[in-house]
Amino acid sequence: MKTYLMTGAAALAMSAGAAAADYSLTILHTNDFHARFEPISKYDSGCNEESNAEGKCFGGSARLVTAIEAARQRTDNSILVDGGDQFQGTLFYTYYKGKLAAEMMNKLGYDGMTVGNHEFDDGPEVLRGFMDSVNFPVLMSNADVSKEALLADTLMKSTVIEKGGEKIGLIGLTPQDTDELASPGPNVTFSDPVAAVQGEVDKLTEMGVNKIIVLSHSGYGVDQRVAAETTGVDVIVGGHSNTLLSNTSDRAQGPYPTMVGDTAIVQAYAYGKFLGELNVTFNDAGELTAAVGEPIIMDASVAEDEATKARIAEAAAPLEEIRNRVVAETAEPIDGERGSCRAAECAMGNLIADAMLDRVKDQGVEIAIQNGGGIRASIDGGEVTMGEVLTVLPFQNTLSTFQVSGETIVAALENGVSQHEDGAGRFPQVAGMSYTFDVSQPAGSRVSDVMVGGSPIDMGKVYGVVSNNYVRNGGDGYKMFRDAQNAYDFGPDLADVTAEFLAAQGPFKPYLDGRITAK
Repeated sequence: MKTYLMTGAAALAMSAGAAAADYSLTILHTNDFHARFEPISKYDSGCNEESNAEGKCFGGSARLVTAIEAARQRTDNSILVDGGDQFQGTLFYTYYKGKLAAEMMNKLGYDGMTVGNHEFDDGPEVLRGFMDSVNFPVLMSNADVSKEALLADTLMKSTVIEKGGEKIGLIGLTPQDTDELASPGPNVTFSDPVAAVQGEVDKLTEMGVNKIIVLSHSGYGVDQRVAAETTGVDVIVGGHSNTLLSNTSDRAQGPYPTMVGDTAIVQAYAYGKFLGELNVTFNDAGELTAAVGEPIIMDASVAEDEATKARIAEAAAPLEEIRNRVVAETAEPIDGERGSCRAAECAMGNLIADAMLDRVKDQGVEIAIQNGGGIRASIDGGEVTMGEVLTVLPFQNTLSTFQVSGETIVAALENGVSQHEDGAGRFPQVAGMSYTFDVSQPAGSRVSDVMVGGSPIDMGKVYGVVSNNYVRNGGDGYKMFRDAQNAYDFGPDLADVTAEFLAAQGPFKPYLDGRITAK
């Protein structure tokens, strides 16, 4: 098989001389939209209408409507697919759950999506309601849902759609650790992505389908492994790691597409900031002979569809009173970027951890731990609204207080840095303590110099800890906290705690103070 990565000119030249049997398809794709129905700022948080009018905003459903319509007009043959995590991230999800996502995805005309881990944030019930409302298949191959009545006969592993007279196989893929990342319940079990994908490829091939696209919410690294260790996958449309693949951006983490063997891998960052557009050509045998494209940035050059903008404004009306309330002021932007808070000490992590510890310090609590993956946006300078705080902390997590030994704390920190290379959300932001980690060491032995209140940690001592209820109940791999003593998971909402702490500081000045050190 030959795979060509070509410039636009080369692609046009090739298509001009293409054999009649060749089949061309444009794959339009999104991933990790996270309820960003309204435009966002360069920090991926809210962007007000004044800034939008000045051309400073990106994304939003109204721009996607325009961009997708224009992309469809450029080609005779296209599909629109999603790499998961439509759910969670703004007040829209808090208020509407999956209903507005379903409405907008139907409007945009999606042909399929995979289940992201956040689609399970409110259990199988909300996912099933969403699936019942959409006009396209929702897929997940690497899980057994046979014991979950809400999903057993509804959530398929793969499907076949027809475009331009050709059959295309779509396979869904979800993080193997979704049971740690979300709330799928006890009746859903997850399995290895490679075996799951290969099993579906084999079934589709037996049915005579020779063009196969995996919709994967498993991250760029896992996608490369799936491509390397399976046969018969032509394209992987990715998600989960919020990876920007591009041939033009200096922020790209790899080329678009990234080729692994004969498989083209694409991903388009997150939050509707880009629309992925991959143009592929198959020969008569179903072999991929060309794959070329580039994500399209949804900036001010993309006009907003007025009807969609009006519908989103209507949906936003019940949320206005909550999110427009000014709760604090910050002297400068507070960095809550994914790349910062999942890798090192970050200003937003310090703020949140310090806010948690401040709230419960009179309860004998000495340590705060916040998972970096729970921090979802930055906040720009000036007035801070509750809506901005809720965009940073959208999960409605509550404060959890508990007691564990120093040994367990160190085990928790080891878990937190164990997947540092992957940018995993378990990375621990802390307060009341400091630690050093060394990623050149094997996972499980990376943490050193742990200090609590200025003194070396005592492995045998029992410490009071505050975290969020997700982490305390084993989320992001923190299973060592499940058996904690005196656990109370029903404290105030973490967003409220953070907003109140921020308000008490006057004009807040973000800070890094060396509490986390990388060797």
